[in-house]
Amino acid sequence: MRNQTSITSVLLMSLSDDQKTIHVLFIFFLLIYLMTVFSNFLILLLVVTCAHLHTPMYFFLGNLAFLDMSYLSVTAPSMLSHLITQHWSMSLSECKAQMFFVMYFAGSEVYLLASMSYDRYVAICRPLHYSQVMSWRTCNHLVSLVWSSGFFAPIIYTLLLGRLTFCGPNAIQNFFCDLPHVLYLSCTDPTINVLILIIVGSVLSAVAFVATFYPYVRIFRAVLRIGTSDGKSKAFSTCTSHLTVVLIYYISITFIYLIPEANSLQILNQVVSIIYTLITPLLNPLIYSLRSKDLKAA
Repeated sequence: MRNQTSITSVLLMSLSDDQKTIHVLFIFFLLIYLMTVFSNFLILLLVVTCAHLHTPMYFFLGNLAFLDMSYLSVTAPSMLSHLITQHWSMSLSECKAQMFFVMYFAGSEVYLLASMSYDRYVAICRPLHYSQVMSWRTCNHLVSLVWSSGFFAPIIYTLLLGRLTFCGPNAIQNFFCDLPHVLYLSCTDPTINVLILIIVGSVLSAVAFVATFYPYVRIFRAVLRIGTSDGKSKAFSTCTSHLTVVLIYYISITFIYLIPEANSLQILNQVVSIIYTLITPLLNPLIYSLRSKDLKAA
């Protein structure tokens, strides 16, 4: 029988027990964090200050940069602190707070990528009506919807944790708190939580997936009807950066949440978790800055 004493703290997974490896990991992850914050802040600053970047595409890109900084700042500082102190525990309330903000920023980014897909669809398939369809009023409404919709699922999942009792063991098989790992700590039957997680998560994920990829079906059809190869290349070049970011994001999510955590895949799953939480926010500004002439000029 499991220990019925309620736990007050959780034990996160240590990335290494070797002291030299810990120092290398700390320096490596610190550099990644600083580079990510700097590059995303630079993009956000350029989008705000440069007049020729005051377009819907860069408006969404500025929001993406702010989301990436916020998402990384939820997990990276605590992980760096755990690495340097080798104290891999946090209180249960801190764990729940981290879990909430991880889900909030990750969900908001999914909806933002869907909004950016719609922007690319209008730019390629309806170029003559682009300024009318993607007006600043429309962009502000879309971004407001993105930031507000991100609260919906996390607040439901977090409030439902109140009906559960958490008892030992208190170890989480990850370096940050995520909902599936927190549910494993429950000694109360979490069936209702899991059922609502599946229903709400499936509906919202399906809506976001269709809203993100359906515009690209229309884009590919429109591009294939272009007669010249130069025209096709120019049309594709306007959306390759966004499509690259979307594919990296969805492949990482699929591997982490849909592939079972078998023992043989545990190390690989940890590596993908690091890529998803630390590397992807760094790749996003690099991908956009390398592909955008206007951004490089700014």
